[in-house]
Amino acid sequence: MKKKTKKVNAAILIIGNEILSGRTQDKNIAFISNWLNSNCGIIVNEVRIIPDVEKTIVINVRSLSKKFNYVFTTGGIGPTHDDITAQSIAKAFDLKYNYHKEAYKILENYYGKKKFNDGRKKMAKMPNGSKLIYNPSSAAPGFKTRNVLSLPGVPSILKSMIENCKKYLIKGSKVHSRSINLFTVESNISKKLGVIQKKYKKIVDVGSYPFFRLGKIGVSIVTRSTSKIKLKQVEREILKVVKLKKIKILKI
Repeated sequence: MKKKTKKVNAAILIIGNEILSGRTQDKNIAFISNWLNSNCGIIVNEVRIIPDVEKTIVINVRSLSKKFNYVFTTGGIGPTHDDITAQSIAKAFDLKYNYHKEAYKILENYYGKKKFNDGRKKMAKMPNGSKLIYNPSSAAPGFKTRNVLSLPGVPSILKSMIENCKKYLIKGSKVHSRSINLFTVESNISKKLGVIQKKYKKIVDVGSYPFFRLGKIGVSIVTRSTSKIKLKQVEREILKVVKLKKIKILKI
């Protein structure tokens, strides 16, 4: 019996004025996308970067949560005045915004009662009914509200927490990819690639990406599919085109 392909998708919502201003470079998009596909078979289909503005966060959380199986937010869950992700998500789902008892205990034990100030207490406030995403680096947990998983913006902390998201995720079929690097220009192969893509539509994605290496212009042909068998079929057809056109393959 043929195994049915299970497609599970996600969106990433990057929240932070510092990303939009260019002061901070985002490192989380590639990491989360790769982790989701490699570990959970979940494909990221959309990424948005928005400011620390409540109305904007509410609108985007609502729309993305309806459109995708999962939404991953990063940033805005710290102790400062402009960390408003948690309260904005509560508003997006019409939930109360209160102290999470377990999160409060975790943070109080971590800092000690004397150093557990209002800013640190703020990190224990979440939408009602949220489930915790434990933080082995700096104690302050992330949280899951409905199908939205909220993580910190600091890459090293996010990486240490990501495995704790697994228990909340339904796995999909992993997408495999293969690459062929050619010394040619896109216009030389675009027509033939279009024919191949049309033939394997919805089964294999065929993409071409130009590069400049060793003083020459080239193209990387990247194919993606949940089926390894179909990937090999497509690769054989691409290699036939390469041979016919006498294009040199660059081995990396």
